[in-house]
Amino acid sequence: MTIDLRSDTVTKPTKGMLEAILTAEVGDDVYKEDPSVNALENRMADMFGMEEALFFPTGSMANQAALKLHTNPGEQVICDKYAHIYNYEGGGASFNSGISCKLIDGHRGMFTAEQAEASINPPDFYHSPLTALIAIENTTNKGGGACWDFEELKKIRQVADKHELGYHLDGARLWNALINKGENPKQYGELFDTISVCLSKGLGCPMGSVLIGNKELMQGAIRVRKILGGGMRQVGFAAAAALYALDHHFDRLAEDHKKAKEIGEVLSTLSTIKKVEPIETNIIIFELNDDVDEIQFLNTLAEKHIKIIGMGSHKLRMVTHLDYTDQMHDKLLLILNEL
Repeated sequence: MTIDLRSDTVTKPTKGMLEAILTAEVGDDVYKEDPSVNALENRMADMFGMEEALFFPTGSMANQAALKLHTNPGEQVICDKYAHIYNYEGGGASFNSGISCKLIDGHRGMFTAEQAEASINPPDFYHSPLTALIAIENTTNKGGGACWDFEELKKIRQVADKHELGYHLDGARLWNALINKGENPKQYGELFDTISVCLSKGLGCPMGSVLIGNKELMQGAIRVRKILGGGMRQVGFAAAAALYALDHHFDRLAEDHKKAKEIGEVLSTLSTIKKVEPIETNIIIFELNDDVDEIQFLNTLAEKHIKIIGMGSHKLRMVTHLDYTDQMHDKLLLILNEL
């Protein structure tokens, strides 16, 4: 039995999801004739109380489209130094939109309204890029699945309004934050101009993300998706998987959070571990002692059929997910205790 905790993207479709995929009603989505995709987009717009939603093949493409909709070449987006749009989207902000990132030195991928306002370039100072957008990520990937304080997000909205900036939420793991904080999607829909949500992480779908926003901004979204190569045909099978996941895989995210916390408790007792980051959702980031060889530690786990990710600088990551069973959990805890 292999225990794969590299990411929550490694999941396989469940039997119920496969049945939904096999029986999906499909059409040509480029012509907006796929009934399953249309149903998913309508559901997502309604869920967040926003006007429009558009299905994308990947989360990076959805984020990149949002950046393009909010900015013009030469402008700048404010984000945390840990932000996915800066670290893990292949330099797409500069390649696709011709924009730069103003990085904030936040805490676990999160920053304050004061930090955001201090990062805005004076609009009349033409030597610096024109600030156009504030982007946040919830939960934070590199920050260890941390959840933003909603009150701080509201304060940042006020900063964006004051300076006439766009406000984008990279909600790749927003589902986890909603479960952990007991929040409602409509709260976020009222706050942000655009929101991207991923279907292939916590919800366990084989592919897909959705970009949601107000009608004025989203009018250009389908054109940007086409330019980025995201026009899809009979993709209703993927939308059907997402509709199934929303009904069956959302509430169960609390199980992933519970298991992650239990793993963290064991890791914190090991002499080889210097530090375990606070665990709020399904991501566990921990740091090895300086005298512990990271490669050897990873190889030791691999020999026991456990896969995790090395992040460099002696930091390692585990992510709990839909396919991480109770049996796997008991076995992992036993192995960790024996290290």
